[in-house]
Amino acid sequence: LFLPFVIGFIIENRKDEEKVEMFLEFSRNLAESVAIGTPISKSIVNMKNKNYGSLTLHVEKLANQISLGIPVGRALENFSYDIGSSVISRSIALIREAERAGGEIDYILESVAKSIAEVNKLKKERRAAISSIVAQGYIIFFIFIGIMLVMQFKIIPLTANIGIIGQLDVNEITTKDLSEATLEENEFASQRLARPFLYLLLAQGILAGLTIGKLAEGSIKAGMKHSFIMAAAAFLISSGANLFLR
Repeated sequence: LFLPFVIGFIIENRKDEEKVEMFLEFSRNLAESVAIGTPISKSIVNMKNKNYGSLTLHVEKLANQISLGIPVGRALENFSYDIGSSVISRSIALIREAERAGGEIDYILESVAKSIAEVNKLKKERRAAISSIVAQGYIIFFIFIGIMLVMQFKIIPLTANIGIIGQLDVNEITTKDLSEATLEENEFASQRLARPFLYLLLAQGILAGLTIGKLAEGSIKAGMKHSFIMAAAAFLISSGANLFLR
């Protein structure tokens, strides 16, 4: 049920990352064009037919708006709103202010390109540094699943056996009666705990996945894929255990 939404989140996140990388290329090309004396509006229109991946449609729309006579500042504002990236929004705000003030726009564009490149570099370094923590999060989660299964099928059924002898007549008790009663009580305890333990594992998987996404990529939204993987693993393992170990 949730798989299409998770796939959509993953595709959207990849497109957002690609847009930021392509905006870096767009900023560099724009800075080079402005540096040789071409006005920023004309430079954007000239870059309309270049390939910027998932950013191409946005660049074409930006160039078309400028061609129709919309002011550069307003067109850039629309460009930033359509993309919806915080990194690009901050960069566009700097470009708009520089274009409005009439300063050294080529210097501002070059600074913006360097800033975006540095942000991308820091994100990649952060992701590499945090990869061990992500692996540890998955390992801890699967250990947690193992502990829950041991409790469900081994420890709690043993405690349930304590009251069995008291329920039987001591004078008429036999080994067969005790064995049958133990089996019935163990099965009842496992069945009774199957659903609460599954809910606990699912909650743990979802929250742990969101935490991993926030640590690794700086966004809770990015943790949706980790939550789905963990919750799906918890559901399959718990269901399989209840099917074969009951």
